[in-house]
Amino acid sequence: MTTLRILLVDDFALFRSYVRRILEEHSGWKVIGEAADGVAALQMAAELQPDLILLDIELPKLNGIEAAQQISTKVPRAKIVFLTSHCSQELVNIAIANGGMGYVVKWNADCDLPLAIKAATEGKWFVSSRLPDYDSSDPI
Repeated sequence: MTTLRILLVDDFALFRSYVRRILEEHSGWKVIGEAADGVAALQMAAELQPDLILLDIELPKLNGIEAAQQISTKVPRAKIVFLTSHCSQELVNIAIANGGMGYVVKWNADCDLPLAIKAATEGKWFVSSRLPDYDSSDPI
């Protein structure tokens, strides 16, 4: 069994700790780095070459959408799952159009995050259950 190497990017340290606990419950998943802003996320993604990046949208220095665009060119094999507090259908479309394989609303992280990670690793899109009207079969 191969280990899924995850980079966790969120500017709120307490939330990163919460997400880390969720991820540690799953064997085969390992957080290999944490970043608190978009610029650090770019640097760490290039350096660590993670398999998956959990990326907040509202980040200092460089927002998550812009970071995802740049990460997609520097680390094209990395899957990106956005982890955000925004429940906007428009933002889901923008996130997915800019490299996201998943969109998880933070309030549902405990339930949706494992499902989003599994979907992304299988090459499928996932949109949080917090957005029930979203048609994930046509993400853009």
